[in-house]
This record gives sequence, structure tokens and C-alpha cells, in this order.
Amino acid sequence: MSKKYDHLAWRTSTRSQNGQSCVEVAPLGNGGWALRDTKLADSPVFEFDKDEWKAFIGGAKDGEFD
Repeated sequence: MSKKYDHLAWRTSTRSQNGQSCVEVAPLGNGGWALRDTKLADSPVFEFDKDEWKAFIGGAKDGEFD
């Protein structure tokens, strides 16, 4: 993973099992969010701007990714 993301305050879902079966998210300074796989140390980091994140969360809540 790029050092570009080392300073971010990553957090894992409280629903994950011991922090090993989930994704991590971190707020970006511009209102967007970063997302990565918890299990993979060198996981790519995906960045979402504010509107993309809102659409992603809305889709997840609506079951689009089930």
C-alpha cells in the first residue's frame, strides 16, 4: 500500500469478525472516503469523493451488492 494512506484514521466495521473479514474505511480531508480490504496488507485503496460515497452507501443499504 502506498505511504500516501499511512496517515489516515482507518476503521473496521463493528460487524466484522475480529477485524479480519471486512473492509476498512477512512475519511479523506475533502469529504470523501478511502476503502481497502482488511485481510490484505497490500490491498489497493479505492478513493470515493463525497457524491460517489453517498451513492455507494445508498446502494449497499438498498441491497444492490447482495
